[in-house]
Amino acid sequence: MLSVSRVGQHCFLSTPAKRVVRRGVAARASAAMEKVNFGSGYGYEVGPKNAPAVVVIQEWWGVNDIIKEHAQLISEKGGFRCIIPDLYKGKVGVDKEEASHLMNNLDFKAAVGEVTDAVKYLRSSGSSKVGCVGFCMGGALTFAAAQHAGVDCAAPFYGIPDPAICDPASIKVPVQAHFGEKDTMKGFSDPESIHKVVDKMKAAGVPVELFMYPGSGHAFMNGLTEQGRAKIKEIGQAEPPESEPKEAFDRLIAFFKQHLA
Repeated sequence: MLSVSRVGQHCFLSTPAKRVVRRGVAARASAAMEKVNFGSGYGYEVGPKNAPAVVVIQEWWGVNDIIKEHAQLISEKGGFRCIIPDLYKGKVGVDKEEASHLMNNLDFKAAVGEVTDAVKYLRSSGSSKVGCVGFCMGGALTFAAAQHAGVDCAAPFYGIPDPAICDPASIKVPVQAHFGEKDTMKGFSDPESIHKVVDKMKAAGVPVELFMYPGSGHAFMNGLTEQGRAKIKEIGQAEPPESEPKEAFDRLIAFFKQHLA
């Protein structure tokens, strides 16, 4: 299995939202988000304080406008309270080299601790149930959050954790995983690797479901938003079929409504 710390050379993008989103959503998302402190870290929050909550874990770029769109749209479409822990403490990678440097310097065990603190904050301030979603690097951390952070459910997208931070077969909460059939990131998010992980989870009795998207490669959720599609073109990655990111997003919202209501 590919170490999380080595995924920087591959981990390009990740974004959940809705296909019809316009650029104005990014500005609205940033304006609507409140900076909050919790335990060992801080992050950005949106949505009603008494609603079920979702921790949205950044990908390797950091807390940029795209991940804020993620949280805003999950909140809007599902009625959830969302929080993005800022694992890079305000730093954002503007290119692949900088993003790789930031991610490779991240203490992943400490990052899981920050996610745990975010979950405790949400529960103590009005949210009775808390889920988690993340993409690429954040997907790997979402598996870890499912085991260690006290969430009620988790939805990892195209990211498998290093054994040093998570044993997916030991997870006890519902998991809905989303991966692309055309993902070539061997050992981290390719079809063969995730099928092996999920088979072990099922054998251990973990309540897990895996959705594979035949026309999509790595980071296919970027195809949902205008900013995400622009980022795909910027790095020269193939855009996924229009229907698959939307289908994944609809499944994500239904999953959270099922387990967090």
